[in-house]
Amino acid sequence: MRLRTIPVLLFLLLLAACGDATQVVDTTTTVVTTSTTTSTPTTIVETSTTTTAPESGYPVTVEVANGTITLEAPPTRIVSLSPTATEMLFAVGAGDQVIAADEFSTYPEEAPDTDLSGFTPNVEAIVSYQPDLVIVSNDIEDVVGSLTRLGVPVALLPAAETLDDVYSQIETIGVMTGHREGALEVIAEIQTRIEQAVNEAPAVEFDYYHELGPELYTVTSQTFVGRIYGLFGLENIADPADVDGFGYPQLSAEYIIDADPDLIFLADTQCCGVTPEQVAARPGWDRITAVAEGWIFSIPDDVASRWGPRIAEFAEAVAEALSETS
Repeated sequence: MRLRTIPVLLFLLLLAACGDATQVVDTTTTVVTTSTTTSTPTTIVETSTTTTAPESGYPVTVEVANGTITLEAPPTRIVSLSPTATEMLFAVGAGDQVIAADEFSTYPEEAPDTDLSGFTPNVEAIVSYQPDLVIVSNDIEDVVGSLTRLGVPVALLPAAETLDDVYSQIETIGVMTGHREGALEVIAEIQTRIEQAVNEAPAVEFDYYHELGPELYTVTSQTFVGRIYGLFGLENIADPADVDGFGYPQLSAEYIIDADPDLIFLADTQCCGVTPEQVAARPGWDRITAVAEGWIFSIPDDVASRWGPRIAEFAEAVAEALSETS
């Protein structure tokens, strides 16, 4: 069976969640980050991984979680140690500028994934690619400081907590790579698709359980995952259990059974082979409304675990699930 990656992804999310939000700053003017207001643009632009030539306007300066970085020219040897950042880079049109990505950067297919690890970063291996920009989602083993001391620009873009964070990071990547216009188009498309998914979904008053792994780790409403569900008016059974406000608590089977969620969403089908049938067969779970009604839904692990352009796909999956309950 495939290596179980959910505990790794969860660990990285927990570390990244401690970072600060990013702010984009031009060398002459401040770039206003896009709001989460989902007003429909007049034109819907399809998300594409087609690469385009970087825009002019360098040098550019951006504020990221690890401070201020300035790029004198468009980076052409980008190393991404964040699967989410890799998706963003290709979505805004900077795919040709990426020379290496980490082992979990499995999307899009043309991403140059390598054996580089964002979980156990090897500075010597990273530097061997002669990068002019490295993007990470966490600072494990002081990788940010180590690369900075070697003169390598590093952008720390931690796990988003809100949709504003998602949009800000996409725009930040667009500015750094010379593809701000492409980034704004991606943001507009995400907003349009999310708004359409929410508007077309049936109005319900349900609560839910989102499973990250068979160890019963989950998310709360304060994570970017939980905020997507919140757009549909869904209540999260895990919120009362997150006494430390960490965002990713581990629940017990007894807690979930007592909470009796109306819906169960599985984000551990690819990593761990969990199926709705297996969940239904867990001891005592037959008393849960979601099991009794057959409202157990699978969502691709990486779609539900990455805060990149495919959050729109995540929202559409939730809308489709809700349509099956009416």
